[in-house]
Amino acid sequence: MALKIFGDETGENAPKKKSSFSDDVVGRFRSGYVENDRPVALSDWRVTTGDPEVADKLVALLGAPKGVEEWETKGEDGLEVFTEATEVEIILDGSKALRQDMVLYGRKGIIRVSDGETITYPDEDKGQPDPQAGQSFKERKAEAKKGVGAEPRIQLWFRLADEPDLGIFKFQSGSWSLVSDLSYHEVEEELADLSEDGSKVRATLALEEVSFVAKNGERAGETVRYTKPTLTLHGKA
Repeated sequence: MALKIFGDETGENAPKKKSSFSDDVVGRFRSGYVENDRPVALSDWRVTTGDPEVADKLVALLGAPKGVEEWETKGEDGLEVFTEATEVEIILDGSKALRQDMVLYGRKGIIRVSDGETITYPDEDKGQPDPQAGQSFKERKAEAKKGVGAEPRIQLWFRLADEPDLGIFKFQSGSWSLVSDLSYHEVEEELADLSEDGSKVRATLALEEVSFVAKNGERAGETVRYTKPTLTLHGKA
């Protein structure tokens, strides 16, 4: 479901199903890691899994100088692979492979989930208006930065184009840049059109390095660099 968080904005902020699979997710693609309680962004994909065979296959497919390593996690994906791949060719199983929503987090977990206009969680509030409905993209982003507003949650389920039988992988991101790009390029709409007849869709999931000179704010005149995730569709598989 496309997010309804852009209001009547135009330009690059203009707006342009819940996923369920019978197969188990065999691993997660990640754009960073945590070191000394601080998040560290990566320019190459990191993949975590609980299956040694999947981990070994990822090393062979995507390259990994360090091979397979263990990491501390509360989940079942205790193996990690720091790959040499900035992008991967993937297969999406229809429109249900991509889901976006806005999530308000509290100290004990999730407080509220919505599509930007209507609450979808918790059940007792389902169907009620989102308190942030009507806010612009910039206003939402500012409130999230202050810790009082909802943040994006983009979830993508896919198979690797070079090894589809390896299983389903998941990527989850809170990137505002990705939300903006998905809307601007009308990715959800295109995905729905391409898969309307039941076709699977080819795509590229990448980490793109961005660099620009800030014109305003505290960093005016400085070169700002960051890495953002991108999703590009290529047609029917």
